[in-house]
Amino acid sequence: MTTEVLLGVLIERFGLVVAAAFLLLSLRPLERFGGKHTSSVQTMFYVLFFGLFGILGTYSGNDIHQSVANLRAMAVITGGLFGGPVVGAGAGLIAGLHRNLIDIGGFSAVPCGLATFIEGLVAGLVARKLGDGLDWRAAAIIGVLGETLHMGLVVLLSRPMEDALHLVQIIGMPMVVVNSLGAVLFVQVISLVFKDREKRDSDMAEQILSIANQSVSHLRGGLNMDSARETARIIYDRIPVSAVSITNDHTVLAHIGTGSDHHTVGCEISTLGTLHVLETGEPHVMAGPQDIGCTHAGCPLWSGIVVPLRKRDRIVGTLKFYGSKDDPLDRIRFELAKGLGTLFSTQLELEDLHLQTRMLAHAEIRRLQAQINPHFLFNSLNTIAAFCRTNADKARELLLDLSRYMRRNLDSSRGFIPLSDELEQVQSYLAIEQARFGDRIRVQMDVSPGCEDWPVPPLLIQPIVENGVKHGIARREEGGLIKLSISREGDDLCVSVQDNGVGMRQEQLRHLFAHRSVESASEGIGVMNCHQRLGQMFGPEYGLQIASDPGEGTQVLFRIPKVPVLQ
Repeated sequence: MTTEVLLGVLIERFGLVVAAAFLLLSLRPLERFGGKHTSSVQTMFYVLFFGLFGILGTYSGNDIHQSVANLRAMAVITGGLFGGPVVGAGAGLIAGLHRNLIDIGGFSAVPCGLATFIEGLVAGLVARKLGDGLDWRAAAIIGVLGETLHMGLVVLLSRPMEDALHLVQIIGMPMVVVNSLGAVLFVQVISLVFKDREKRDSDMAEQILSIANQSVSHLRGGLNMDSARETARIIYDRIPVSAVSITNDHTVLAHIGTGSDHHTVGCEISTLGTLHVLETGEPHVMAGPQDIGCTHAGCPLWSGIVVPLRKRDRIVGTLKFYGSKDDPLDRIRFELAKGLGTLFSTQLELEDLHLQTRMLAHAEIRRLQAQINPHFLFNSLNTIAAFCRTNADKARELLLDLSRYMRRNLDSSRGFIPLSDELEQVQSYLAIEQARFGDRIRVQMDVSPGCEDWPVPPLLIQPIVENGVKHGIARREEGGLIKLSISREGDDLCVSVQDNGVGMRQEQLRHLFAHRSVESASEGIGVMNCHQRLGQMFGPEYGLQIASDPGEGTQVLFRIPKVPVLQ
């Protein structure tokens, strides 16, 4: 076979290999493996995936003089660029060992297998250096250099040398060209697949946030027929489903869309899938009319998705999407339902915290234990929505920060928590504010080793940090620095929260300490709430010490003695 004929054959076959990769990556079972492999299971999956495609590259090649002109390199190079050194080396090892173990091993088996391993490893190291290895130019360069090295190893290690030289003269140029071009296309295919997934995730997050932003005012009043009807209407207008239904734990509160003539509001729940979710607390897909269990003759609803609505560990209702025979539900709407169910559950928990009093560790607390400022929530949602289009990964991280922030505000059942938990709350809050204000908010945290397990009252440090951001540095056009310092002095934990914001006059400080109670929920937890809690729990000498000068900033100091045990 001539060099030109071999080149044409390899080009034809590498197209089939790339097409097979595209189809596999597009399959639904593989979609759970995203673009980042943060677990050993994902890493092993990618090692096997690209290793098997390396083997396929061997079998798609041509037998030439007791050797194989093959497409292995395009697979292992792509694996290394995509997954880093472990994936590249692992895939290269699998494909290289296979090259040495198959019956057609031939006199060039050892250098071919060695070259495959080296190409995968080098591609992984390049990916680590670049940060984002899915670069077609890197794929092209590594393909050319790697296959050139491959041909050199064949000449150096294969015997007789005359046969090795003759083999390289025939397969050298086709393998360099086709494997380089194949690696470029393979990389571009993977980039295309994962960019498409990121776009879908971004669109889904934006849709969820839009619905949550409009429904939050209705759910603030609790789960009832009015709030359920308005919320269901908002969802039905924005998500293509046949019907939307919301229930509490025993009654249908709202049903908007198809089937509203017999899925009557106010009736007891009879749908089998809904009863199953109320019992198990797990999202459920109703695959057909038999799963829905509607007794009405000719009911047009053919499929459904049911997700639970919770308050803490208690299931208080469900959110349901219905599909028809002509418009069945899919995985995207299942994920939308789950996301909305989580956000609605959080809002229902917030409603339960409205103006309630708490007792903490032998002291009567006359403040709200937790109050999410609606403006902060809306601003956070708008910030996250803006990132959905520009940086989907950042949007997902901020969603997690917001979720952690809100849930920790809701968890006030314990008298004391480890300092590390309170610092996580501070970090979640600051992550959201830094995403919103950018470089205007700078943070410096200095926590001495050994302080992480110190028992502290919950929601004590975060409100003071929040006060420094809102009333200190956010009022400066250029922003400023929040500095949190925590250290141990004897039997006390010493905490300092300092900002270089606008500061306060002495009369403002006196006015701040003169107020003995928060008169409205809109004031939130507040600095004085923290001051009174410290005094009630540990004595007046443990209250806040505040120093401030106009234009210079504010420093808040306080101490927390170590309690005998966490309560």
